[in-house]
Formats: sequence, structure tokens, C-alpha cells
Amino acid sequence: MNQTSNPHTVDPELLEMLRCPLTRSRLRAEGDFLVAEVGGLSYPVRDGIPVMLIEEARLPAGVESLDALKAKLNL
Repeated sequence: MNQTSNPHTVDPELLEMLRCPLTRSRLRAEGDFLVAEVGGLSYPVRDGIPVMLIEEARLPAGVESLDALKAKLNL
């Protein structure tokens, strides 16, 4: 990543390698977050660095807890 790029942008090659630590699904960039294709957990990107900790992830709409998401996904 060069100096002039957006600090919230993740390098496309890195994004291709990253996976959701819970579901192992691919991620897509949405604003300041990387969103898991399966389950919809949103991982924050801070200063261009993805924070890939489940505890830091934002739950998808309509899901009240991580345990509820795991039950919904049969994990």
C-alpha cells in the first residue's frame, strides 16, 4: 500500500488471502469493515490494518450475540 492510498483500504492481494476466523469464508470490503460472506461478521479496518479478532467484529443486523450467530450457522 502506498502513502497516498486511503488508510482504510486493504490491499487487494491481502484481502484475497484473508478469511473469517469463525466461518473461514471470504471477506468483502464495505467501508471501514471487512464483511464475511458467510455469517456477516464485520471486522474493522484500522489504519489500513484488518483487525481479525472475533471479539472485535460487529455482529450482523438481527443477531444479538456471537453464540446466537454460531447456533444459526451450526458452528
